[in-house]
Amino acid sequence: MKKWLPLFMLLTLMEGFDVNADVTYDGRSLIIDGQRKILLSGSIHYPRSTPQMWPDLIGKAKQGGVDVIQTYVFWNLHEPQPGQYDFSGRNDLVRFIKEIEAQGLYVCLRIGPFVESEWTYGGFPFWLHDVPGIVYRTDNEPFKFYMQNFTTKIVDMMKAESLYASQGGPIILSQIENEYQNIQKAFGGAGSDYVKWAAKMAVGLETGVPWLMCKETDAPDPVINTCNGMKCGETFTGPNSPNKPTMWTENWTSFYQVYGGIPYIRSAQDIAFHVTLFIARNGSYVNYYMYHGGTNFGRTASAYVITGYYDQAPLDEYGLFRQPKWGHLKELHAAIKSCSTTLLQGVPRNFSLGQLQEGYVFEEENGGCVAFLINNDGVNKVTVQFHNRSYELLPKSISILPDCQNVTFNTANVNTTSNRRIYIPRQNFSSVNDWEKFEDVIPNFDNTSLRSNSLLEHMNTTKDKSDYLWYTVRFEYNLSCNQPTLRVLSAAHVAHAFVNDTYIGAVHGNHDVKLFTLEFPVTINQGTNNLSILSVMVGLPDSGAFLERKFAGLTRVELQCSEEESLDLSNSTWGYQVGLLGEQLEVYKNTSDIEWSQLGNITNETQIWYKTSFDTPEGDDPVALDLSSMGKGEAWVNGQSIGRYWIMFHDSKGNPSQSLYHVPRSFLNDFGNILIFFEEGGGNPLHISLDTVSVTDLQHENFSKLSLPSFS
Repeated sequence: MKKWLPLFMLLTLMEGFDVNADVTYDGRSLIIDGQRKILLSGSIHYPRSTPQMWPDLIGKAKQGGVDVIQTYVFWNLHEPQPGQYDFSGRNDLVRFIKEIEAQGLYVCLRIGPFVESEWTYGGFPFWLHDVPGIVYRTDNEPFKFYMQNFTTKIVDMMKAESLYASQGGPIILSQIENEYQNIQKAFGGAGSDYVKWAAKMAVGLETGVPWLMCKETDAPDPVINTCNGMKCGETFTGPNSPNKPTMWTENWTSFYQVYGGIPYIRSAQDIAFHVTLFIARNGSYVNYYMYHGGTNFGRTASAYVITGYYDQAPLDEYGLFRQPKWGHLKELHAAIKSCSTTLLQGVPRNFSLGQLQEGYVFEEENGGCVAFLINNDGVNKVTVQFHNRSYELLPKSISILPDCQNVTFNTANVNTTSNRRIYIPRQNFSSVNDWEKFEDVIPNFDNTSLRSNSLLEHMNTTKDKSDYLWYTVRFEYNLSCNQPTLRVLSAAHVAHAFVNDTYIGAVHGNHDVKLFTLEFPVTINQGTNNLSILSVMVGLPDSGAFLERKFAGLTRVELQCSEEESLDLSNSTWGYQVGLLGEQLEVYKNTSDIEWSQLGNITNETQIWYKTSFDTPEGDDPVALDLSSMGKGEAWVNGQSIGRYWIMFHDSKGNPSQSLYHVPRSFLNDFGNILIFFEEGGGNPLHISLDTVSVTDLQHENFSKLSLPSFS
């Protein structure tokens, strides 16, 4: 009887993972089992996709010439309450790393545990905020206790599964802290002491692999300081010791996008230029941030960040190839790997080829030779002389000569055909009879049990259990005018106002302006009135010094007849309700327990839940919901949140920042999928559609002149 090895074991053996691999470094590169390595890495964050997507994403990264998968570890996912851990489903870090191992790639594990990453609260669990005396990310004993506890938890998990290279696993690098230099000055000497403590703590965990600190020029030995940015070949001041390699942990393939913002498009040529320049200048590790960005499911996105994350990466939000970026970088990787031995063993030298042109050469004693010919002129192509030959260099480009004679790759010469996404509607939801609704309750002061004689800070009141906090007040009105102006100052993100249960309107801020003012004329009764204001956070802040001190929520509320005559309600007795009634009832998953009603008139409806159902489209193409007709809120499919949407917040071109929302196929049943929306106001569910997503080659498209629907 034949005995078959499990697939992951076969693949691991085929790829040659060594048992108890020794990972060290010197001033040139990482050294794995005595072999120097130039490593090309790609960031894929496990909770921003699904376990069912992981094999395909990792496989496409490998196919693209990537050697390492780099990921953060998200503390607030894994320890939502002190000592209570969650490593299930999308949070299954071990499963993710084992899938990488099965495909023969290495892992760089960025434990942090502060990650920023446009992830709500920078990855910190909000319960840290309530630890007495805590100050985040400095020489503070309460913070250091919990940081060390979580870091140790993750390291011990990895050790228990034999996942470090020193145990024969794929993890060759770990990171402690994250871009600390951005805030270090705010903490003075305590910041420097914290850096030393963090490095000593990490190294003391004895993982058997090197530790990194990105954007931290004074990373203590033996921790390696690394660069983040788009142009590290130009901006990186280098390792802080001649015994450390030159490493680039975040090469931003695009940039995160916020509501009201437009996508940042970084060309394949620009990425390739700066990767090649970094390698030419002695770099030996480059990580693409992101290689696949994925989706900020649920409420995981930080303040104002859209649900789709780094959609312009080589693999888009759905895991589809984004061309020519993916293909051009694949060619670059092949060119670098074809001469990596000489790059790592050769003696480098640099020389001028013209006013804006230069060259880098690596030469071995045995005759091996690699050249990089660089044209920094962004307008003109030039001809340069090298080794008695003429070479034409395109504008802003680098040519790679693996033998110092023949050009095998030029960063500006793109051979990969561009593609574009196609969205094909598979189902619409235009029938009123297909929808039901549940109206959320607008609480008044008498409905609340939490009271305060001041305006409470939003985040500390909700504890990140909800985006929503109701501020309610009952007041006596005796000003001379019957239609004063309601004036609300807020440091949250959105405010909806109701006077005596009548909707007055809403105002919002934006990513770059931290305060906004709601001003509407309102009709007030003489005598007793009720004012209810729904304060909304679209994600928590993710960065900055003293994050625990950040303030959000209402700061002033008043009714004004004139500058001389006003009623300040700020110091009145306020009643509070954390979250929505529908959230308390878990409308998004306990649909059978809710008294739904027919849709009826949807004009001017606010704070309302919508429900319908749909069958899963046939095939394997990714699935998306086109929510172009909606306003602002959140969507769930079969009880799983696909993220926030904010269609009404338009960019400078008058378009929503995101209108299509990924529904992973693993969220779906074959039939009878339940779709739930919470709509804050202004949306029309009758015009949404369920689409499948694919890509088409632009060359083929132009040739065939096909008429294709719904392009993006």
